Amino acid sequence: MVSEFKLIRRFFTRATPGAVLGVGDDAALLHVRSGMELAVSTDMLVSGTHFFPDTEPFFLGYKALAVNLSDMAAMAAQPRWATLALSLPEVDEAWLEKFSAGLFALADEHHVELIGGDTTRGPLNLCITIMGEVPHGAALRRSGAQVGDDVWVSGVLGDAALALAHMQGRMQLAAKDFAVCASALHQPMPRVALGLALRGVAHSAIDISDGLLADLGHILNCSNVGAEIAFDALPISSSLQLYLEQPLGKHCLLAGGDDYELCFTVAVAYRFEIEKIAANLGLLLTRIGTITAEKKCTVRAADGSIINIEESGYDHFR
Repeated sequence: MVSEFKLIRRFFTRATPGAVLGVGDDAALLHVRSGMELAVSTDMLVSGTHFFPDTEPFFLGYKALAVNLSDMAAMAAQPRWATLALSLPEVDEAWLEKFSAGLFALADEHHVELIGGDTTRGPLNLCITIMGEVPHGAALRRSGAQVGDDVWVSGVLGDAALALAHMQGRMQLAAKDFAVCASALHQPMPRVALGLALRGVAHSAIDISDGLLADLGHILNCSNVGAEIAFDALPISSSLQLYLEQPLGKHCLLAGGDDYELCFTVAVAYRFEIEKIAANLGLLLTRIGTITAEKKCTVRAADGSIINIEESGYDHFR
């Protein structure tokens, strides 16, 4: 049986040149650069709540970090360090090898150092705390949206929720469509570069984890404003397009969650700047609506009718 400390050394201990002290002591030691604020976020993934128990461990390692990187992106913070708390039903070395490979594949891509954490026996539970740096006063917040702002989103929406609906038996996708959507579910692309590019440009931002309407709703509530969204402007994949006439397809698009794209608001005068950012990053950025003074969110079809979604947002206690 591998001990806790051997497990940590074998699968999760690496050099941490960006930290004063990394894994191996009672706490890590960090030095935040002059002129920077420290951004900190924690996300937990629980077996049976956030993922199926038989999910490929490489994907779990990747996604556990990806959802945290997405929070850094939404705050326009440069991710630097992370800690991992890992509860395991048993020590499965093959599982840990794949999990850590997925985790470090994404960590290396974004130059994030794992500097500590904890492991214990228990139900499968993955919890990462991520830390990043952002210049004083430059962080994007949910509370900055202004009346008249354009509402933008990155990438395409709804594919991850569509894959989940298929896996739960609520919808049947063709094999090629499921392959596209499953990739969005298991390996979301955290938009860190976009978040950094939006410093000084966007008024507010949030990552779409619980569904577009729910997460945009957080911006609206924090900013004390409303929004008018054009349904036909929402960016979707060719896979979702095939199922969009079904009520569940619309729900996946507007309220499904697990997209991990950014939703942000920008003054109309900066439209050209956003187009330049999109071109520089090679990333689809789509203007989907407008911030309004009326404190509600309305989604309109092309004919002017209002599209209602009864249930919006992922409920973590459902």
